Amino acid sequence: MQQDYTYAVARIRFRENKLLSDADLSALLSAKDVDSVIRLLKDKGWGDNTSSDDPDELLRRESERMWAFINEIVPEKSNFDFFLVPNDFHNLKVSIKAITRDIKPDDMFIRNATVTPESIYEAISKREYNSLPEFLIEPAREAMTTLLQTSDGQLCDIIIDKACMEYVYKLGKASDEEIIRLYCELFVASADIKIAVRSAHTKKRLDFITRAMAPCETLDIERLATAASLGYEDVLKYLEDTRYSDAVPAIRVSMSAFEKWCDDRITNEMKPQKWEPFSIGPIVAYLIARENEIKAVRMILSAKLNGLSDEVIKERLRMMYV
Repeated sequence: MQQDYTYAVARIRFRENKLLSDADLSALLSAKDVDSVIRLLKDKGWGDNTSSDDPDELLRRESERMWAFINEIVPEKSNFDFFLVPNDFHNLKVSIKAITRDIKPDDMFIRNATVTPESIYEAISKREYNSLPEFLIEPAREAMTTLLQTSDGQLCDIIIDKACMEYVYKLGKASDEEIIRLYCELFVASADIKIAVRSAHTKKRLDFITRAMAPCETLDIERLATAASLGYEDVLKYLEDTRYSDAVPAIRVSMSAFEKWCDDRITNEMKPQKWEPFSIGPIVAYLIARENEIKAVRMILSAKLNGLSDEVIKERLRMMYV
């Protein structure tokens, strides 16, 4: 396996040089309109001869190309389950709500996942939960039953989101790779913090907050949940005594600023992986960097389409890997 990673890392080294830099993002942001942004992206190698100038199609195509490349250099796709299973849970959520509302879900599915969205939709529509992957069986059954009995869409979301957090954390704990353990820890911790802040703002009860959170090593979720039930400032006071104390200023600005902080924190944690030539680390770091790159471009295109100011979008743009 080490030899496979050595070859894959060599391929990654070449691809890293094509990642967008902070200067590239500034150029995209300064472009006068969507067409100008797309022209600049194509000059940087985005899209292909079959790609149209439709922003959604361009972004979708880049995501497909990214995963095609990852699958080419690391044939065992299960190495990236920790990164893909949130999309399975998203597709589960979409399937349940589409079925109960009698609407077509196709445009809402995320294609890059461990199983096809159609297989999830079919299993839910027929109530054949046992045909789902094991990690989806109980969340699917509980969420569907809860939604049918209570019509509480928020509770349905909580069941699925918490199951996702718990499973990602389980994958992280089971991994021999430090970078994967780190990523999964940050994934759950940031989700718990978001739950705490939003619950404090909306004055949720302690039992609701506790039900929504998933355990992780770097947070005491009992204390965090209690703080959230008391109020916003109590949440920030608790966080100031954790390793996430530097997130507090971002949280005070907005949840968008906090989400940017989360992505930038992960980017900074991933950068040392560039110099690990024999492990999966550089591949995971590249994958995360590429996802952030696509997310940043989507943000810029959306800003151009909706007439948002450059200053507003600059506050939300993530730090680039290169």
